[in-house]
Amino acid sequence: MNRYALALSRGIARVTGSALGPYQSAVVRIGFAATWLLFLLRELPHRQELYGPDGPWSWDLAEQLISGNGAFTALIWSNSQFWFELVYALAVVSSALLLVGWRTRTMSVLFMVGVLSLQNRSIFMGDGGDNVLHLMSVYLVFTRCGQVWSLDARRRARTPGARDRVGPVLWVALGLVLVAATGAGRLFEGDPFVPVLLWTVWLALGLWWLVERRGGAEPRILLDVIGSVVHNGALLVVMAEACLIYATAGWYKIQGSRWQDGTAVYYPLHLDYFSPWPALADVLSSSAVMVLLITYGTVAVQVAFPFTLFNRRVKNVLLAAMMTEHAVIAVVLGLPFFSLAMIAADAVFLPTSFLRRLGGLAARARERLRGRGKGSGAAVPAPRDPEGARDPEGTSRDPEGTEEPHVGFTA
Repeated sequence: MNRYALALSRGIARVTGSALGPYQSAVVRIGFAATWLLFLLRELPHRQELYGPDGPWSWDLAEQLISGNGAFTALIWSNSQFWFELVYALAVVSSALLLVGWRTRTMSVLFMVGVLSLQNRSIFMGDGGDNVLHLMSVYLVFTRCGQVWSLDARRRARTPGARDRVGPVLWVALGLVLVAATGAGRLFEGDPFVPVLLWTVWLALGLWWLVERRGGAEPRILLDVIGSVVHNGALLVVMAEACLIYATAGWYKIQGSRWQDGTAVYYPLHLDYFSPWPALADVLSSSAVMVLLITYGTVAVQVAFPFTLFNRRVKNVLLAAMMTEHAVIAVVLGLPFFSLAMIAADAVFLPTSFLRRLGGLAARARERLRGRGKGSGAAVPAPRDPEGARDPEGTSRDPEGTEEPHVGFTA
């Protein structure tokens, strides 16, 4: 009995003592921010037809739908061209800043607002990856995704203990926006989840700043524990969501007759909408054996993956297979953003050792590009907070990820 109690106490200490998976949460942040940013930039010339006031899904139709389902979108607050351009620009800028990790906590909230505003405005614009992005944009708000590989981490490492002047100004400015939107009666028009979340995060950031400046050790420890629990819980939800996507997709495929006879992959390869490279599609579909293997292999990998998380080697093999599959889908079927979104979701299961090596290679490549020579390409050390505390932007006392993370994270 003492053995089980000791194991339980160690588990609780790990969950409450640190924000686990710093590299995994960072790569998920980078992946989804890059996916959304690239999509917005590619569709920049077509933004009016997709989400603008003059699109096929008109503002009146969107207003009728949202009045029924209560979905959050800032684009329904006004039908003006200026407001649309402002929201679209906010989505682009917040995605870029979240990608590089500048004020990650704040940018994750603005990123969520941009994603929900555009996607809920025109719900028929998407290829499946938009649903994943929609969910993950909400989950990212609860994570400390800027512990490593971010400008926040670099700022903390270079100027430890420095007074933050930008954060309070940003907090006040966003608070005024929330007050104005709430006072105008726009913010709480539909479902209250997103508005309550926005106010909760804003108040939490203010409380965190106040405790960091004037609070004692006990309040800091309490907030640190709460932040770690919320982060670890959100990361667990991200993992569960990815498993659920693959499990449901695999089991639904098993029930389809085309998947049962091994011909399901053949048909999308011959649809004009999914054939950007007809010659390549013809090569893949010319072999009945290849079509059969790909069809059955896809089902087997999707159904089996959730059951392999406790076996590192098998999990890593299937993870590489799924990422390769999505890369092939991006090229052969012309679904790059769907594939990028799924690869970003899969990245939460990547081994910590692999991600650290990848970060080291990126750091050495950056040093070479700066012209410092071959011998100076050492990996940049991860940020450390000498006071052992975290700030609301996501820095951690364990930035190296030395504390063992969740199952599925290890190599």
